[in-house]
Amino acid sequence: RHMSAEEVFEMVKKTAPDIGLATVYRTLDLFTQMDLLKKLDFDDGCSRYELNDRDNEGHFHHHLICLGCGKVWECEDDLLETLETILEKRLHFHTVDHQLKVYGYCEACQKKREEEAAKEAEAAKEAE
Repeated sequence: RHMSAEEVFEMVKKTAPDIGLATVYRTLDLFTQMDLLKKLDFDDGCSRYELNDRDNEGHFHHHLICLGCGKVWECEDDLLETLETILEKRLHFHTVDHQLKVYGYCEACQKKREEEAAKEAEAAKEAE
């Protein structure tokens, strides 16, 4: 899961009720510095954290972010492998890591948007 510090705090507080939010922030920062966690920014003003996948040889999964509900999915395929090969051959640039964030709408949110657009079109037609 891609958890915020506040979500981690709420989870930890269940088993350690005396813990403070500042302690959680400091611990997350420490774990990030130790390369145990990755700090992620999905451009929504909230940092999230996930376990660092060290078995992935420097390449990390990509994230699909729904603009409607804010849910985040992971895409395990290395979608930039071809680009990395081109960069290596043409520019002699060896890529060691990359991140890709894809923004859009999940199936449920897209359906909701289509239904709302249909209602608005119907209301506009009735107003004429």
